[in-house]
Amino acid sequence: MGENLALDLGADRTLLLVDDDEPFVKRLAKAMEKRGFTPETAESVAEGRAIALARPPAYAVVDLRLEDGNGLEVVEALRETRPDCRIVVLTGYGAIATAVAAVKFGAIDYLSKPADADDVTNALLAKGEALPQPPENPMSADRVRWEHIQRVYEMCDRNVSETARRLNMHRRTLQRILAKRSPR
Repeated sequence: MGENLALDLGADRTLLLVDDDEPFVKRLAKAMEKRGFTPETAESVAEGRAIALARPPAYAVVDLRLEDGNGLEVVEALRETRPDCRIVVLTGYGAIATAVAAVKFGAIDYLSKPADADDVTNALLAKGEALPQPPENPMSADRVRWEHIQRVYEMCDRNVSETARRLNMHRRTLQRILAKRSPR
């Protein structure tokens, strides 16, 4: 499959990957390289903007929530320096409204995390107005619920009582959920 995709990329195969999850971005870079791209990674808004301004790529995958700000700043910089750049935005569960805003800023699509290299490649190379195929292995409802609880828990600085209040659930129930492993 990877060999056929390399032919569809055109002459410029440069790809900017912006995500502050270092292990994820390194894995994705290796996987995208195998698919014919020439990836360059950044782990912050500042780093992503610097690369976008100095060496604007043909393709980009940008996480919306970065430690030093919002990935939309990188999307904006890419649109200014290279209007034809095909940008896909990554978003965590619960940030769909922000992802829609990213599309308005010029991204061609958005993907919910965790996304794999096949999902990213399909989104980057989708032609026209056709919607990309749904993912082969979507998250289960239990996994989506667990991801949402984890995100709120992190946003509340790992405060169980505050998280339980915001999720409108009993604190002891939340503690039991947090003590378990993540569902598949």
